[in-house]
Amino acid sequence: MTIMHCHYLVLLLVVGISAVEVQRPRGVPLSKRPFYEEGKPFTCLDGSRTIPFNRVNDDYCDCQDGSDEPGTAACPNGHFHCTNAGFRPAFIPSSRVNDGICDCCDTTDEYNSGAACQNTCKEMGRKERESLQKLAEIAKEGFLLKQQLIQEAKRGLEEKKGKLSEVQVSKKDMEAKVESLRTVKETAEKPEKEAKERHLKAWEDQKAVIRMEKDKAKMAEVFAELDDDADGSVSMTELLTHSELDPDTDSSFTEAEAQGLLGGVDKVDSSAFETVWNGIKDKYISEAKADTTIETPPEENKEPAADSESEPYPDEDIPEDDDDEDNEEEEDEDLDDYKSPPTTDAQEKKPDEDEEGTMPPYDEETQQLIDVAQKARDEFDEAERALREVDDQIRNIEKEISFDFGPTAEFGYMYSQCYELTTSEYIYKLCPFNRVSQKPKFGGSETNLGTWGKWAGPDDDVHSVMKYEHGTSCWQGPNRSTTVKLTCGKETVVTSTSEPSRCEYLMEFITPAICKEPRNLDLTDGHDEL
Repeated sequence: MTIMHCHYLVLLLVVGISAVEVQRPRGVPLSKRPFYEEGKPFTCLDGSRTIPFNRVNDDYCDCQDGSDEPGTAACPNGHFHCTNAGFRPAFIPSSRVNDGICDCCDTTDEYNSGAACQNTCKEMGRKERESLQKLAEIAKEGFLLKQQLIQEAKRGLEEKKGKLSEVQVSKKDMEAKVESLRTVKETAEKPEKEAKERHLKAWEDQKAVIRMEKDKAKMAEVFAELDDDADGSVSMTELLTHSELDPDTDSSFTEAEAQGLLGGVDKVDSSAFETVWNGIKDKYISEAKADTTIETPPEENKEPAADSESEPYPDEDIPEDDDDEDNEEEEDEDLDDYKSPPTTDAQEKKPDEDEEGTMPPYDEETQQLIDVAQKARDEFDEAERALREVDDQIRNIEKEISFDFGPTAEFGYMYSQCYELTTSEYIYKLCPFNRVSQKPKFGGSETNLGTWGKWAGPDDDVHSVMKYEHGTSCWQGPNRSTTVKLTCGKETVVTSTSEPSRCEYLMEFITPAICKEPRNLDLTDGHDEL
């Protein structure tokens, strides 16, 4: 089988209703036709050398860039141009020319292999045109929706600015109200504080009197206990019966030490005992209390030590498990029948009580002052809370107004909204301008896949990609992050999620806000140049 040195093909370009025949070497795109002129020497497209034209497509590679063999497989770095009339023109590596596999839909790459190829360009072109037509219709509808979103965003922005002005005016009124109520509160709290302090002082004075009376009663009781011979005085000998009163606690309570406690005399009467009482009352142990002290059980009451040499129970003497269970049930019943001992007065004492009892209630005049002050406090607290809410409202409105929602605020409608996608394992939630999260479908805690970071599209289309950063950290890895790619559509919906790299998620998101004004599509665009 011979190969002609210069194979030509005829290209029919449909322009309107006319057809124009353009002759050019096989595998050459129309844009490079001027470089291949029959009858003139051919210069390699890289300018490396010039060869006779009859060596073009002679199945021998003369040019380093392979440009002399556009229609054969001779050059390893060459490229064959598929005309693909009715569909998209394309380039394939020269190595695929005449390899028995149909790569070009117009079958021009298998002109000399004998492969049974069918021209499918028209059918492929028809399907692509239908697909492009559908996309164009979606883009058109999406763009119309986008215009509505823009108009709504403009109205919303004006409403928010108006609302902000109203709230700022009301804030000034509320600030004045708070300051007025603060003055009322402070004015009411001053007499309240003075009245409560007077009441507390009176109670402290009353408690001091009660303590003094109790102390005198206790002193008289102790005097009677120490006066063993009932002669109306406490002697040095009687004081020595209480070793706990030893001043230096050296286990030797001497007469000299006892005399020192009595003020240097041998005995004191009840009137002089008050001075002695002040020195001993912290150490003194009542004889009645000492008599009720529980003694340590004698040694013989202790259980005998186990005999390490005693024989273990025979197998037949080991109690059955059923008996153990019965015993446990009986013990449980005993526990149920057990009643806790009654609480003592000390246990029932309230936190604000002491030995002198509870402070008496405020008198009517003081209580009225307290009620007035409390009402002033409540009104002030409520006004202050309302002012804080207004501050929060102003911050939120200012934040929303200043947000970058696109050149014409077309993405603003997604603010404060969330969109979910459920997969076989997880529920993904995208809350634009806030965060992205992932939650197990069948229960479990939510994982933060990133919070709003920035617009991250290319310079000429920066609003086509969202970036969410600083999510929950991976185990021994980086913090999770999510890239959200926006595509044009009539709906607003998350269509897919993936994890291309560890802890880095990719989410596809359809929205009319990204749609651009439709234009006529040309199947040949960008496919006639390599």
